[in-house]
Amino acid sequence: MAPRIIVFDLGKVLVDFDYSIAGRKIAAKGKSLATDVSRFISQSPLLFKYETGLITREQFYHEICSATGYCGAIEEFAEFFADIFTPIEPMVQLQADLRTRGFPTYIFSNTNDLAITHIRRNFPFFANFDVYIFSYEHGAMKPDSKLYEVVERSSGGKGSEILYLDDRVENVEAGAARGWNVILQESPERSIAAIRKLGLLGEL
Repeated sequence: MAPRIIVFDLGKVLVDFDYSIAGRKIAAKGKSLATDVSRFISQSPLLFKYETGLITREQFYHEICSATGYCGAIEEFAEFFADIFTPIEPMVQLQADLRTRGFPTYIFSNTNDLAITHIRRNFPFFANFDVYIFSYEHGAMKPDSKLYEVVERSSGGKGSEILYLDDRVENVEAGAARGWNVILQESPERSIAAIRKLGLLGEL
């Protein structure tokens, strides 16, 4: 069965990101090296807790302050932490093209409320999706099957009706195990070529 629902991961699929940007800004008002701050944000269990909704943004902020010596206000921290994204323009255009052709498009992301607030405010394309499924709102992160079940319940689709694009192998494999059509994002060019091969970008 041809896909009828297109599900996009967010980070490294529709937007690129770089935690070192946040690391440098936070370190400039703290007591830790920028590389240590970046590593702590991206690799400690703290981010997992935040992105599964186990802690609030205020708790996340206080933990970062404690670990790094950051001394700025939470409002400043929020901007420093979240202002790390740039749109991947060919993929943004791909989503717009698919939507024009009548395909419902979903965002399906391991993320947090600070990031989403920033992206929603700064990137107009983000408003043009039908459904948004965020890890922090559901208490689970990909590749946990619980989150994939949310996609199926929200869309009413199953198996090959769903086409899913993600940059992480384990996340794509979890979708494939449910019978979804999947594309591992290695580059925008390859993803767009794979979409064309499925016949989803024909003439309007």
